[in-house]
Amino acid sequence: MPPRTDLTTFHTHLLSSRRIMALCGAGLSAASGLPTFRGAGGTWRNYEATTLATPEAFEADPGLVWQFYSMRRHMALTAKPNVAHFALAELARRKGGDGGFRTLTQNVDGLSARANHPPETIDYLHGHLFDVKCSSQSCDYKVQDFRDPIIPEFAVPLAKRSLAQRAPGPEPDAPEGEDEQLVYDESAPLEPIPKERIPKCPKCNNLLRPGVVWFGEILDEDMLVSIDRWIDSGVDLCIVIGTSGNVIPAAGYAHQIRQSGGKVAIVDLDVNAGGWQGGKKAFDWVFEGDASKIVPELLRPLVGEITIPDDDDDAAAAVA
Repeated sequence: MPPRTDLTTFHTHLLSSRRIMALCGAGLSAASGLPTFRGAGGTWRNYEATTLATPEAFEADPGLVWQFYSMRRHMALTAKPNVAHFALAELARRKGGDGGFRTLTQNVDGLSARANHPPETIDYLHGHLFDVKCSSQSCDYKVQDFRDPIIPEFAVPLAKRSLAQRAPGPEPDAPEGEDEQLVYDESAPLEPIPKERIPKCPKCNNLLRPGVVWFGEILDEDMLVSIDRWIDSGVDLCIVIGTSGNVIPAAGYAHQIRQSGGKVAIVDLDVNAGGWQGGKKAFDWVFEGDASKIVPELLRPLVGEITIPDDDDDAAAAVA
């Protein structure tokens, strides 16, 4: 049976679902102007982005890896949560308190937290851009650091919007009069950063690194056990948002839920472009398009009309 694309049957199942999971990827934050580093946009300065997200890359050139992550930190700090982030946060407030809703996100950009998503209802599978930790596996040093840049050598090159070549990703419409706003300039040359200039751990003097989970690294075991137990207790509906299905274990959760009798919907720009086994047939509903437009409509029966607050740093979503 082909997947459905109508809101009516989806809303009927949504309203009857006792336990709901959202599985989020880079497509959730794409409408906020952040690059997904997927497909044609998967490069940064002629580097495959995935090749920089490894312990081996950091060992070979920690300065280059820090420049890549400094760009991502800068863009995340200048971005704002979109309405889909706020819709998920509101659903978490309404159903998460009694264990009825849980979000698993592969995103490290911090936008869910800035949308005031209740922390007890969300798991950050791949860590946080704004965590900085020791590169030694035998050292437990970790700290949050929102400075931009962390050190002067990590400062990202900026240029006027009308002149800059932005990092890969969607180009948000510039508000009138903001063409001269300073934005990240990918065309500007980067100066190599000597290893001795990389910040050092105050506990053991090894290099500090971004506090994200890189390819080839193990996810937090306690978190994975908690997720497995939650799924084993039964999930009526899984909503996959903006993820390609290429990364384990995240990609396996949707299949696991469907095999156990739950229903699975996906929101993505092009489902067949991902790595989902069976393509669109792996889902009960397929909604292709911009997650920031589709997700609020999917969740409307439970969360109402979502509006983005004027100051997203301090206010929660206003719900009609």
